[in-house]
Amino acid sequence: MISIGVLGAGTWGMALARMLANDGKDVTVWSALPEEIDNLQKTGVHPNLPYMEIPKCMRFTKSIEEVCDNKDIILMAVPSVFVRGTSKQAAPYIKDDQIVVDVAKGIEADTLLTMTGIIREEFNRIGKTKARLVALSGPTHAEEVAKDMPTTIVSACEDYEAAKAVQDVFMNTCMRVYTNTDVLGVELCGALKNVIALAAGIAVGIGYGDNSKAALITRGMVEITRLGIAMGCNAETFYGLAGIGDLIVTAMSIHSRNNKAGMLIGSGKTPEEAIKEVGMVVEGINALPAAIKLSEKYGIEMPIISAIDKVINHGANPKETVTALMKRDKRSE
Repeated sequence: MISIGVLGAGTWGMALARMLANDGKDVTVWSALPEEIDNLQKTGVHPNLPYMEIPKCMRFTKSIEEVCDNKDIILMAVPSVFVRGTSKQAAPYIKDDQIVVDVAKGIEADTLLTMTGIIREEFNRIGKTKARLVALSGPTHAEEVAKDMPTTIVSACEDYEAAKAVQDVFMNTCMRVYTNTDVLGVELCGALKNVIALAAGIAVGIGYGDNSKAALITRGMVEITRLGIAMGCNAETFYGLAGIGDLIVTAMSIHSRNNKAGMLIGSGKTPEEAIKEVGMVVEGINALPAAIKLSEKYGIEMPIISAIDKVINHGANPKETVTALMKRDKRSE
């Protein structure tokens, strides 16, 4: 039986853990919050996925050593801001050739590393240089995976055999998995689409309609693609599931934290008030500092992402910011 250790008991980690357990995998879930483990064991219910039945065969632990020990795959499912700390904690307990699957989406502001880059750096510090790191990303909301709704995702790794191994483990009748060797492109899409989803939500919060949202999604994808190509990524990645697919679902769905936070900000809430009302991590806000730095580093003009940064981090008025975007110099598409 394939054994999987899940680091993180949030909605996405638990939705995947349930799916894998129901598919016959031996699944153990760990959380850095002891009370979270106690609650899951006691109630058998996740507070943010109350309709999801947790399989009785799923095991829980407060020991990071236990969740990592002798596992075929380790699933990194903590928010992006906790990936480094969790990787550092887990590193001593993983096998030299361990497959680690990251499902967090983000870019570290100080180092400009993606999530697999952060994990690699922490593992390398103690000589675990042979670990095989896979980014699993795509148009996937936990709320729908928890209901076994048909979903597609991308398993990305420069080591094709590792990407294929993850494809084999995660693919079933409700989860279709594609492989891709452009791991940087896949991770860049996963991080930056959250910023564009914020923009789409802000437009709705202001009172704008589908025309505005379609424009932001389309032109936002152009910005992300231009940056990705400048960084050496494959253009095709941005027009696939990890790119435009993930952007569409994040910018349009009622389940999207980024979309909801944007709507609240567009309607007059401060970013801090919006985050508090959403009640969960808003990754688009976390990704903004790195997005601006990458834009500057590679000399890529990103007007939508820059505009969102002004609203979120510099107090700009959302409606006036949209007007400024519309009045930019004329150009061809």
